[in-house]
Amino acid sequence: MDNVNKPHNLSAIIRSCDAVGIETVHAVSEEKTIKNKQRAARGSSKWVNLELHETTEHAFACLRAQGMQVLVAHHHEESVDFRTPDYTMPTAIVMGAELFGPSAKTLSGADRCIHIPMHGMVESLNVSVAAAVILFEAQRQRTEAGLYSRPGLSEEYMKKRLFELAYPAVSKKFAQQNRHYPELGPDGNIIR
Repeated sequence: MDNVNKPHNLSAIIRSCDAVGIETVHAVSEEKTIKNKQRAARGSSKWVNLELHETTEHAFACLRAQGMQVLVAHHHEESVDFRTPDYTMPTAIVMGAELFGPSAKTLSGADRCIHIPMHGMVESLNVSVAAAVILFEAQRQRTEAGLYSRPGLSEEYMKKRLFELAYPAVSKKFAQQNRHYPELGPDGNIIR
C-alpha cells in the first residue's frame, strides 16, 4: 500500500488479502500510524500482519530481499493487463491512494505496471475493489499451479504464529521479555 490511508479501504484490502491467503501487507504511509481495525476487515486484521515502512525504498528493499517481483497498479501506455503477469512467482502488488495513485518513487521502482481494463465511463475502480480483482486473479493462477495444496510457510513459523494467535496476551509478554514461546500440545494448550 502506497499511502492508502483511508481506514475503510485499507481494512477492505486486508480482508481480501486474508481471503486469498496473504499473511503480510506492507504499507508506506506519510502518517505515523494506520488504523486497520475497521469493521470492513471483519476481524481479518488479526490474521494478517501489517508492516509499516517509513519509505518506499525500505519497503521495496524488504520485498526484493524476499525475492518478489514488484507490480504496481497504474494505468499508462506501458502497463499491461493485470491478467498478464505470472503470479505463481513471489509477487508484491502495490496499490496507490485513490486520489493520487502510486508515487513517482513507487513507479520508478516497479518491475512492471499493471492495469484493469475499463470499458465504461469511469477511469478506475475503488482501490479496495481493484486490489480484490487483482488478488483473485493471482489466487486463480496459484490454485491452477497447485500452490495452495502445500504450506507456503515454514513449520517453525506456523507454530510461532499459531501461538501468537491463540495466546495474544501471553505471546506479547514473552516477546517483551525476549523469551521463546512454550510448546503447544496437540490439543492447542501450552505444554508446561
